Amino acid sequence: MTGAERSGTRGGSGRLTGAVRSLTRALQRPVTAPARGIRKATHAHGAGESGLGKLIELHGVNGAGDVMITVSLASTVFFSVPTDEARGRVALYLAVTLAPFALLAPVIGPLLDRLPHGRRAAMAGAMLARAFLALVLVGAVETGGIELYPAALGVLVASKAYGVVRSAVVPRLLPPSFSLVKANSRVTLSGLLATGVAAPIGAGLQALGPRFPLYGACVIFIAGTFLSFTLPPKVDSAKGEDIALLAADPEHLHGPHRAKTLKRPNLRTVGPAVTHALAANASLRCLSGFLIFFLAFLLRVHPLPGQSAAVSLGMVAVAAGTGNALGTAVGAWLRSRAPELIIVTVVAVELVVAVLAVVFFGAFFIACLAAFAGLSQALSKLALDALIQRDVPEAVRTSAFARSETLLQMSWVVGGGIGIALPLVGTLGMAVAAGIVAVGWLTTVRGLLSCARHGGTSRTKVA
Repeated sequence: MTGAERSGTRGGSGRLTGAVRSLTRALQRPVTAPARGIRKATHAHGAGESGLGKLIELHGVNGAGDVMITVSLASTVFFSVPTDEARGRVALYLAVTLAPFALLAPVIGPLLDRLPHGRRAAMAGAMLARAFLALVLVGAVETGGIELYPAALGVLVASKAYGVVRSAVVPRLLPPSFSLVKANSRVTLSGLLATGVAAPIGAGLQALGPRFPLYGACVIFIAGTFLSFTLPPKVDSAKGEDIALLAADPEHLHGPHRAKTLKRPNLRTVGPAVTHALAANASLRCLSGFLIFFLAFLLRVHPLPGQSAAVSLGMVAVAAGTGNALGTAVGAWLRSRAPELIIVTVVAVELVVAVLAVVFFGAFFIACLAAFAGLSQALSKLALDALIQRDVPEAVRTSAFARSETLLQMSWVVGGGIGIALPLVGTLGMAVAAGIVAVGWLTTVRGLLSCARHGGTSRTKVA
């Protein structure tokens, strides 16, 4: 072969290689371009350097995996068996599965602080547990076996446990220019956006069969397991941290261990503004759990006019998600402006909407109640974050977040239990919803307004 021929051969080979590379880049671009855009958004303003960006991405993965399981079970848990039987099973497994979580809740935070790699391992464990349970659910949705309910409620427990640990992690990853409100709003918004993207994908997989979204969820949660360990090591460090007491001040601590507790050095209470805000948030979280379970069964038996049960549930879910997203966006814009007044206002508005839903019960006010429940929950939670950052010393701030989130998760469970036990009478359910909000508002409004007048000067004291 002459030199010219060899040169031509090399030239042809080079052109072929270049064409293959160009084709590969073109095929990768639909994936890599959005990935780069997401990474740029999540790591902006110092979030990449602090590690907050990785937590934002992890929370997005968490939301996507949860919605995949929700899509798969939407037509299985609630529609495959008679309503009374489904309610009985869900109630039983809600109690049995969450009882250990309720008993362990007071020690979860301190236990994680004492374990090497505790928080990252806990988040990874919550992800891995849901990946395994998704595979268990694959067989259950095909056979209709009894394991469907404990596996579904196990997914719920793992999701709630992840939420508790995530709340404790956020303060450890704050960039210098970030407030807790801004950080939490970004994390929450990433979960909502991921849910919005994953929901139609899950619906497409559901068209192939209920097991396919579960396979997708398994893959997503396995990815989340590995992503949990990419968080910075400082997430696991409890250096300089102490345990927060969810009480207004030492004089308000009660119980047989009061004297012993007050003798411990460096223990701090979280202050009156935080305790009142936490109580108001607990009522809204209780309302959320109540509406999810009560409306799920109510709309199955009595769908919205002209709609199927599945479409009725979907419409209410979209309304709640839209409200939550709007509340998160508004909360990020308001930041820490008068957090006590924000909580008092949003709970009052939610109470008014709930009362209107009782008086004018119908599809419109059901959707309005769901939307305002999402909005008020998001806004009041961000206001609580602002109060914790303002009034709780840094040494116990992480513990305060973990313990407050645990209380909120358990409030959600209590609301869910009420929703399952209540007779499926629409006006009665709306009246109970109004009562839940009224108790939260009436018991906290005076204290929150008093704290607002004093400008949060009632600071936390060393016990």
